[in-house]
Amino acid sequence: MELLGSTMTTTYARPKTSHFLPAISTMASSYRNPQPPLGMGPSANMWRTNSYYKSSNALPLTSSTQRENFDLVRANTTFYPSNRTTLMTRYTPDDWYKSNHSNYRESESSRKSAERLRKDTIRFMQDKEQLTRRTQENTSKNIAERVNDIVFWRSELSHEIDNIVTETAALNEVKRRLERALAETEGPLQVSQECLYHREKRMSIDLVHDDVEKDLIKEVEVLRSCQERMRRHLDRAITQLASNRGAQHELEKDMSNKVSAQRIDDRCHYLRNTSDGIGYYRGIDRIDHSVSLPDSWSKFTDDNILRSQSERATSHKLRDEIEILLNTTSNEMWNQFNNVNVAFTNRISETADTKNNLQAHLAKTLQEIFQTEMLIESLKKALRDKENPLKVAQTRLEERTRRPNIELCRDNPHHRLVGEVREIEDTIQKLQERLMEAENTLQTLVKTKVTLEHDLSIKANSLFLDQEKCMSMRKSFPSLPRLVGYT
Repeated sequence: MELLGSTMTTTYARPKTSHFLPAISTMASSYRNPQPPLGMGPSANMWRTNSYYKSSNALPLTSSTQRENFDLVRANTTFYPSNRTTLMTRYTPDDWYKSNHSNYRESESSRKSAERLRKDTIRFMQDKEQLTRRTQENTSKNIAERVNDIVFWRSELSHEIDNIVTETAALNEVKRRLERALAETEGPLQVSQECLYHREKRMSIDLVHDDVEKDLIKEVEVLRSCQERMRRHLDRAITQLASNRGAQHELEKDMSNKVSAQRIDDRCHYLRNTSDGIGYYRGIDRIDHSVSLPDSWSKFTDDNILRSQSERATSHKLRDEIEILLNTTSNEMWNQFNNVNVAFTNRISETADTKNNLQAHLAKTLQEIFQTEMLIESLKKALRDKENPLKVAQTRLEERTRRPNIELCRDNPHHRLVGEVREIEDTIQKLQERLMEAENTLQTLVKTKVTLEHDLSIKANSLFLDQEKCMSMRKSFPSLPRLVGYT
């Protein structure tokens, strides 16, 4: 019996897929088989008869009768199970079920892994979102605390600036009073020096270092001492004002820095994720421009405040000292002024009483007067000759004080210069003593001459100088308010 028709290989074999395009069916792509479909062996083609090829070549049929006969032949064609094994190797049903179950398990495992990844990722994102939010809130809280610290120190700085400004103004007012008081001492000092200058015009024996001159010299010394103390305190006040302004400058600079820092931190505190002006600054977290730590930061401001407080305490103490100085110097100057006036009154009375009682011999003393005058001039010349060496030694000492730092050494030249200055000063002192002795001697000799020739005129001149010249200038003296600088 001749078999006609198709072998129906498409019923049992896997559909052949293209190597160029992906399979459209999801079932074809889900059943993955690593083994390629088995091809037919040579025996599979050998059983096809010539009539099979003939029938294949006879297609298509041209008449309906022939087509019906062909379908009938195909319907009567039967394949037996024993013939199937001769076509190709097939999978067993167990392989088919195992493949399906393997695909099921793989699908379930993939879905579970994907679900677990999705849940872990969502939980991770939520945790990180909460962590980011908490971190940002903590950062904002820290910035707010920092702003509060800056506000606190700003208030402290502002309070201290007000105090130092008030203290500086008070010290400046006391300084102006001290300057006015110092200016007021120039008048009395000039009067005292004028009195000494006029009394130098006394003639002969009346040119004596009497109580009036001593009191006048003492008055000049008191006035100069008061001026020196005033100038010293004035220099201290100027220095203290500079220190106060320096402390105030540091406070104001610190205040300005804190104002800027507060403005920046306020802006940072109010920055949000939706704020304008935010952007990426790559690597900014690895750059540290800090110059201080919280402890050193607070200590810096605290040190500035402590410095200002210290300067204020020193300034207040200096103001008290200046007040005491003004009161003390005014009392000293007034007391000495009264003492000089009493001495002048006594001296004038004494001169008037002794004007008619002085007698001396002129003939025997003229030569001695001449020699004594020459001695005085020689002593003065010797004193003048000692001025330049003394200036040289003192200038050397003064110039050597300018040596810098460690070079300011107390070396042998320094000791020698100090010894030279003291030696010259000792010589000048002895020459002055000799000069005083010569003048006293001259006064004694002139006394004799005056007694003989000009006794009355000398006494009249002395009385004129003390009474008319000196006492006329000493009728007024600055009042206590003026001496303490209030007017």
